[in-house]
Amino acid sequence: MADLQPLIIYSSGPAPNPYKVAFVVEELGLPWKFESLPMPDLKKEPYTNLNPNGRVPTLVDPNKDMVIWESGAIVDYLVEEYDKDAKLHYTTLKEKNATRSWQYFQVSGQGPYFGQLGWFERHHSERLPSAIERYTNEAKRIIGVIDGHLAKNDTKFLVGDKPTYADLMFIPYFKAVGKGSLMATDVDTAQWVHYTAWMKRLHDRPAVAKVAKIYDDVWEQIVAKEAGDKH
Repeated sequence: MADLQPLIIYSSGPAPNPYKVAFVVEELGLPWKFESLPMPDLKKEPYTNLNPNGRVPTLVDPNKDMVIWESGAIVDYLVEEYDKDAKLHYTTLKEKNATRSWQYFQVSGQGPYFGQLGWFERHHSERLPSAIERYTNEAKRIIGVIDGHLAKNDTKFLVGDKPTYADLMFIPYFKAVGKGSLMATDVDTAQWVHYTAWMKRLHDRPAVAKVAKIYDDVWEQIVAKEAGDKH
């Protein structure tokens, strides 16, 4: 795919959702780059001409003159247009729809709850223990759903023994939770054995490791700046 122009993924600092797209694009071997904007710029033109909701990610594909926003819609587009060899999806009816179920669980379950946990732990104007407890419990519940599914079905990935776009979409928010991370730092995710092994299998993939390193570097810079600001 050397003749393709790079796909542009609009992002904003450490926002997790653009990385869901980046993991998929990198796994598919497509050329791509981030276009990172300050948060205030997302709510005004010219960005709102691309994405009327003023959030990230937005994908611009110059090869097909396409603009797509919302991470789930972007991943659907990438799979449809660029995964012709079914590297990251199934073509069989049962497995195809099982993968889609996990995708929708990510965008409707994991993303909103983990996003709220991040907000109340790191950004809200006052500390609200009840809100933090609620969303920490939801984060643990969602990890438990993954762990229980993998244990019950004895599979390496969410749908069988093949990694799909659904597996990849869960990575950014899960990376931010647990001991040594950014949110719910008192939660030891190692207690979920099957979940932990699944995350390791995903991170052992070269494409995942490459994008994860970019994500980690962004967060390390932010954490270092926060530590400096306190002194």
